[in-house]
Amino acid sequence: MPPKDEPRSHPFRDSTQDVAAAERLPDTAQTRAPAYRLAFTDTDFLMREELRPVRLQLELLKPQMVMDERGIKSTVVLMGSARVRPEGGGAAGLAPWYEEARKLAHLITVESLKSYGREWVVVTGGGPGIMEAGNRGAADAGGQSIGLNIVLPHEQAPNPYVTPDLCFNFHYFAIRKMHFLMRARAVCIFPGGFGTLDEMFESLTLIQTGRMKRVPFLLFGRAFWDRVINWQALAEEGVIAAEDIGLFRYVETAEEAMAAMLPDWEQG
Repeated sequence: MPPKDEPRSHPFRDSTQDVAAAERLPDTAQTRAPAYRLAFTDTDFLMREELRPVRLQLELLKPQMVMDERGIKSTVVLMGSARVRPEGGGAAGLAPWYEEARKLAHLITVESLKSYGREWVVVTGGGPGIMEAGNRGAADAGGQSIGLNIVLPHEQAPNPYVTPDLCFNFHYFAIRKMHFLMRARAVCIFPGGFGTLDEMFESLTLIQTGRMKRVPFLLFGRAFWDRVINWQALAEEGVIAAEDIGLFRYVETAEEAMAAMLPDWEQG
């Protein structure tokens, strides 16, 4: 969106002028009636069931426009469990991955700053655990990072390391997933549960079916993934092709991940 003081490129009256004009009208039964409200300022109207397609479009447009305004051209996706804490806790055995995710985001952001934060910007789900580690590593490096939060029953709040102007909140999982991948130059998956598996398999399916350009796709911690998913069995049963296993690769450290991603970035 253009700054408020930027001249309009069309001759029509601006919507903000009409909002201001409506607020100056006499207070009458007619002006107080819901039917009289300007449609785009009427939240009761916008939340009607019939307006779902409009809300879907708004959730697609708002982050897209904000990131365009910030000049963000590409991202690196970091996914993983919200339950992984540096001090242990719910997923104590996976605690070391917090620091590895933080280190990876730091290294990525150092590279990102070479392009003034326009390329390879870290994007996470914006919450705790591995997501927090990703945003924290970017902040440690002095760069920006994106958080794609979603409203959940247990009220997930943004972690404090997301760049405030790049902290978004979603109602629709589908639109959130689109924003994870629309600018992705690499996908880094740390150990996680249902949410991580959902995002991982959807991303792999898009690449497998040619609906998304192939990018470096890295799974952190081979021991975890080999225990959780029997990839070879899927291939042996014929439900995936043997070459589909080559759509991703295992890494164990942030440095190994950077070595896997940099050649692709350097090729543009």
